[in-house]
Amino acid sequence: MPRGDEGMIHHRKLDKGSRGIGMTSAGTRGRLVDRLRDHGIRDERVLKAILQVPRHEFVDEALSSRAYEDTALPISNRQTISQPWVVAKMTEALLDGGSPQKILEIGTGSGYQAAILAHLVPQVFTVERIKELLKTARRRFHALGLHNIHTRHADGHLGWPSQAPFDGIIITAAARTLPSELLEQLRPGGLLVLPLEQQGQQRLLALRRSEDGFEETDLGGVTFVPLLSGLE
Repeated sequence: MPRGDEGMIHHRKLDKGSRGIGMTSAGTRGRLVDRLRDHGIRDERVLKAILQVPRHEFVDEALSSRAYEDTALPISNRQTISQPWVVAKMTEALLDGGSPQKILEIGTGSGYQAAILAHLVPQVFTVERIKELLKTARRRFHALGLHNIHTRHADGHLGWPSQAPFDGIIITAAARTLPSELLEQLRPGGLLVLPLEQQGQQRLLALRRSEDGFEETDLGGVTFVPLLSGLE
């Protein structure tokens, strides 16, 4: 399989002319955070990150007015930006019981999940198989000054072996089987959070690596695009 190319995000200030800033007042984002809290998100670190990241910068301009609804929205290449509650839930699970230093994300997509993680974790590594999506996400990271995000255009099933082990791995597309190569890149005690398709239904799982294998926690039903192989 192709290894793909790698890149690192460097710091740059957000342009004051960035679209939609007027509509993203503290009140607008605060109402989204209140809804997430009402629906069971308890980690204040996660809620603070949701408050800080401008979700409208990660959706098409035509959908900017819906950026702070608690719903998934379409992006290019037949992909979606996940519902904020799902992003918050997966992030909360990834942080459970500690403060990870190094996270791997499989499926950069719009870049929103990586941006949330960048406010919480010193180093975020994110892999995307669709080059067009990755280029757009990189521009967003640059504009927002998220200099602790490292990107790679590659098949997500392969992970990022040269940077392993990771304290946590998050997969933002639904797998049909547990990806063995990614499990091997998780450090002992680390967490893998992913949607897994089982008998036609997707379940959000958290797998903690232990000396004896993996301890599984079912976090409920979800809907994600499928995890695919190969590059585009």
